[in-house]
Amino acid sequence: MKHLFIPLQGAQMLFVAFGALVLMPLLTGLDTSVALFTAGIGTLLFQLITKRQVPIFLASSFAFTAPILYGVQTWGIASTMGGLMVAGLVYVLLGITVKVRGAGFIHKLLPPVVVGPVIMIIGLGLAPMSVNMALGKTGDGAVQLINADTALIISLASLITTILVASLAKGIARLMPILAGIIVGYSLSLFFGVVDFTAVNQAAWLSVPNFVAPEFNWHAILFMIPVAIAPAVEHIGDILAISNVTGKDYMKKPGLHRTLAGDGVATMAASAFGGPPNTTYSEVTGAVTLTRCFDPRIMTWTAITAIVLAFVGKLGALLQTIPVPVMGGIMCLLFGSIAAVGLNTLIRNQVDLSEPRNLSIVAVTLVFGIGGMAFGIGSFSLTGISLCGLIAILLNLLLPKTADDHKAAH
Repeated sequence: MKHLFIPLQGAQMLFVAFGALVLMPLLTGLDTSVALFTAGIGTLLFQLITKRQVPIFLASSFAFTAPILYGVQTWGIASTMGGLMVAGLVYVLLGITVKVRGAGFIHKLLPPVVVGPVIMIIGLGLAPMSVNMALGKTGDGAVQLINADTALIISLASLITTILVASLAKGIARLMPILAGIIVGYSLSLFFGVVDFTAVNQAAWLSVPNFVAPEFNWHAILFMIPVAIAPAVEHIGDILAISNVTGKDYMKKPGLHRTLAGDGVATMAASAFGGPPNTTYSEVTGAVTLTRCFDPRIMTWTAITAIVLAFVGKLGALLQTIPVPVMGGIMCLLFGSIAAVGLNTLIRNQVDLSEPRNLSIVAVTLVFGIGGMAFGIGSFSLTGISLCGLIAILLNLLLPKTADDHKAAH
């Protein structure tokens, strides 16, 4: 009888992940149905590589939101997917290196003083876009899509609901603040008459998602590679978290090298179809903690449910009707939260910013990222997260370490 509930538990886990899973493609202009399909395929590939030992679900990674937005505007979806595929390959290479040399080198190459400010830039770099959307404009602020006063009411309602549910809700409801924010914002949008259902009426019940094949453009590839830093570190944190929840050490069995490689292959598979890169989902880890459902087979059914839903055309069209201010309001919290995670990385690891070496790394990384610094030679240009990641790594490698740094490392 217990086995009959496993598919149902799998569907429940998708419900927990659903808000964030579809929000990322909605923000970046990618197809939500493709994102559902690639989340399912990515999770199944991850399970194959990790021998179905880890109860974790993989779906759209927010760390890549800003780079994808920039990439799609600059080179188009196909070239952006090519860059993301190579970023996925970086994960696989990291996994191979961990297998050969052990996990220690990751901590040397990417200590908290590097990871913290890079994660902060991922969030802060998106701040203007979230405010523009909250005010009813396009992400770049060029076009006013919805009356500013109406948009502000909708976006603030979405934002406040998300904050209240995240802070005050109990049980499984606390794991779905984004979904609650979307429901309230969408309801208000219906009241104000700013929702257009034309696409839903025209969509078929069953349809094939709008898959996009990747193209390889070296500009897009070089831009995307450094972005893999933050999700790689996030991945390690998620594997440690699920290990603590289940009481099993997944860093040893199946091993960090397998989970990293699985994440990388899942991202490469997603970009092969035109979907957002995959990452391990903390929301689902939270649901696993709450429900105490540790059976990895549940995640197999979560993945299968996502793949099936990807072919429901009406669902994809309905998700596209969510107005800009609803997303903008939620993004104000979401992107600020990403920046706070970076800040917390510095605090939790007690990075001493009165130390000139640490201060230099953090200060230069933040100003280059927020200020929009760009280094270019001919047609090649490095800017944003890719530049920040590279600068932070180089400064960490080149600046001489103090006695305190050596103590912290041991």
